[in-house]
Amino acid sequence: MNFSPTSPMVYLGTELRRRWARVRATEDLGASAIEWVIITGILVAIAVAIGAVIFNLINNEANSIVIPDAPGP
Repeated sequence: MNFSPTSPMVYLGTELRRRWARVRATEDLGASAIEWVIITGILVAIAVAIGAVIFNLINNEANSIVIPDAPGP
C-alpha cells in the first residue's frame, strides 16, 4: 500500500510514534502514580478504622442508656 503523507493512517502512525517517544522519555510518572495510589489506600484504611472505632464507641454508649418505661394511663 502506498499512503499519501496526509492520509489518516500516516497521521495515526506519526502520532503514535510521537506519543510513544514522549512516554519513553519520562521515567518518573509511573512511579509517582503508584505512590499516590498507595498513599491514598493507606489514608482510606486509616479513615475506615477511625470511623469504625467512633461508631463502636457511640453505639456502646447509646446501648448503655436506660430508658424508663412510660407510666400507664
